[in-house]
Amino acid sequence: MAQVTYDFSGKTVLVTGASRGIGLGVARGFAQAGADLHILATTDAIKTTAQNLRDETGASVAGHICDISDRTRAREVIGAFSRIDVLINNAGFERPTPILEDGDAVEATFRRIIDINVMGTYYVTREAVRKMGPGGKIVITSSIWGQTAVADMSAYCASKHANIGFMRALAQELGPKGINVNAVCPGWVKTDAAMNSLKHMATETGRDQDELLDEILSAQALDGLMEPDDMIDTYLFLASDAAANVTGQSLNVDRGELMG
Repeated sequence: MAQVTYDFSGKTVLVTGASRGIGLGVARGFAQAGADLHILATTDAIKTTAQNLRDETGASVAGHICDISDRTRAREVIGAFSRIDVLINNAGFERPTPILEDGDAVEATFRRIIDINVMGTYYVTREAVRKMGPGGKIVITSSIWGQTAVADMSAYCASKHANIGFMRALAQELGPKGINVNAVCPGWVKTDAAMNSLKHMATETGRDQDELLDEILSAQALDGLMEPDDMIDTYLFLASDAAANVTGQSLNVDRGELMG
């Protein structure tokens, strides 16, 4: 849960990929901070998530079904907004894509990752900025793998590098309009996607999964596996007036795994 008090009353906030993991945690943080919250995901489970957040926080929360890689659907859903003050581009897809894997399935997975993480982020942002005025905030979820890399995850790493480049270009382009654009680069957070990647890494290296995780976490300056709610404060800060002078930055939240 958020540890710092923020007030987003009167602000319209859109969080993509909010049905679980980091997106759900961040959405909850904005709901608790009084935002007029809109959450988006690919399945109708997002409607249940919205209802749960309304019941839990008493906030105004609307759920929207949208595959962000579908240009027409993204235009339809986001184009219906009269205003967006904060966009949290969190939706993403994470799967291994070994370059030496036989068959066409790995290529289809590679394409799907790029379609969601790169093209989908672009489609959503392109529509949302038309609804933003001065003081608008865009935050993109990248990854520490957007600054480094790991074997068998080429599509995911490439997409997260792309997110950072996209963010930096938009910060330059939208700065004159008074819109801040930043990225959050999570380290190891206990999400389904991260644990699936860990399982793949353990299988490919013949390692015990728990042993491998211990080794990964020991490389952090602060030991321990983060939970999705540990990410809330960073997103709320970057979306708030407190970050008025912060733009074009990729902020690592990784307990010191990467430095510099």
